[in-house]
Amino acid sequence: MHTDDSDVTFNVCLGKPGFTAAGLTFCGVMAKQDHRVFKLKYAHQIGRCVMHLGRQRHGADDISDGCRVNLIMWNRSSAFRQRRAKQTHEYEAESAPPSEACLSFTHDIDYAEYKAVTSKIKGHMTRAWCPPAGKDHTSFASSAIDEDKERGASEA
Repeated sequence: MHTDDSDVTFNVCLGKPGFTAAGLTFCGVMAKQDHRVFKLKYAHQIGRCVMHLGRQRHGADDISDGCRVNLIMWNRSSAFRQRRAKQTHEYEAESAPPSEACLSFTHDIDYAEYKAVTSKIKGHMTRAWCPPAGKDHTSFASSAIDEDKERGASEA
């Protein structure tokens, strides 16, 4: 699972005869409450293109048979990025635990809480950062409780 450093990504499946599976799993948009929640499993078809936001968390599935050949185009817009830089972008607390399909051992600091860690992947976990401190799903639940308490106190 990862995001792209693009505004929009085009992924064209060129494939080869006999190519099967190796689709894409999509989760939420980075920094949103549901960024680690499963959204869609896309099945590649030779000659088709899937387009998605660069901030959309996604990952390639395993290949069942044949050879995966894709043309990936990462697109950036300087005008879009300048406009977006002027906006505030608060990282939202997660609204639910992550979906197993949306976990990344290279990005997620809580990966081992949900999946087994093998010696093969352990070395890749040293730079994990997601979710940021205070933004995991347990933080969301406690902030919702605090809001309910405040609402109750103001109504009394």
